[in-house]
Amino acid sequence: MAAHHLAQVNVATVRAPLDSPQLAGFVAALEPINALADHSPGFVWRLQTEDGDATAIRPFGDQRIMVNLSVWESLEALRAFVYASRHLDVMRRRREWFHRMADAYLALWWVPAGAIPTVAEARERIELLTRDGPGPDAFTFRVPFPAPAGAER
Repeated sequence: MAAHHLAQVNVATVRAPLDSPQLAGFVAALEPINALADHSPGFVWRLQTEDGDATAIRPFGDQRIMVNLSVWESLEALRAFVYASRHLDVMRRRREWFHRMADAYLALWWVPAGAIPTVAEARERIELLTRDGPGPDAFTFRVPFPAPAGAER
């Protein structure tokens, strides 16, 4: 078993309320894409309320900013879900539903296997990446960092 798992957070600023016609396609995709994640190889955990998603969690002060937080067994497992599954179809439509973010909107970092990151920690990782750029404590797909020494991958 790996000593570390990969945590990921991404944030997005919605263009309209979730119940608006403009976001109907996004809302319709939520349940099937979350189910796809839940059953994807390497999936460990995702942030969700009793409704089965995280759309009601708005930890960034601006109520238009939504958060997605999950844990995966490896960078490769997360990359496969994001870029080699039906999730990619949703990503291709993101500009219809979300504004372009000026600062970092995705951060990755390693957590000890079995650890569940908090929303506050996720926010700190986004802020760290925005402030300092990629490093071992907050990085991106384009500039990844290896799991801490001794971790199996």
